[in-house]
Amino acid sequence: MKFKKTAAVDLVNLCCRVLDDKKAGDIKILDVSAQSSITDYLILATATSEPHLRALRIDLEKALDSERIHLVGIETAKESGWIVIDAFDVMVHLFLAATRDRYGLERLWRDASEVPLAKVLGHGAPAKPKTKRTRGASTAGRAKPRRKRVAK
Repeated sequence: MKFKKTAAVDLVNLCCRVLDDKKAGDIKILDVSAQSSITDYLILATATSEPHLRALRIDLEKALDSERIHLVGIETAKESGWIVIDAFDVMVHLFLAATRDRYGLERLWRDASEVPLAKVLGHGAPAKPKTKRTRGASTAGRAKPRRKRVAK
């Protein structure tokens, strides 16, 4: 499958970057242009909790608004575990894990082509989260830095 550079692809890229930055899990991009007459791409992502789900929605809305992307609509039922953001060519489905498993959109759209997230984000593999070193953290297994000798 060829991933063409279009406005829809730019929108997919923006949404995926926001979701990845906000630590959404299991991000999948489905090219449904051959199967659907209402949208070209579906983005599916999993949140870890209701507050995380809301945070993903809010950050996506802010990013889309800052790019002046017109939203067709946002569907959310309080504590349903599923939010849909419709940006016409791209529909973003945000789920809690149990809700995503229950509805199985990946199975429903199994004829769609999956676009690798790494291709959209522009790197070979998803980056591992960076951890902050705190004072007093273990240095086991690491070589000690050598001190320079100072002539006296």
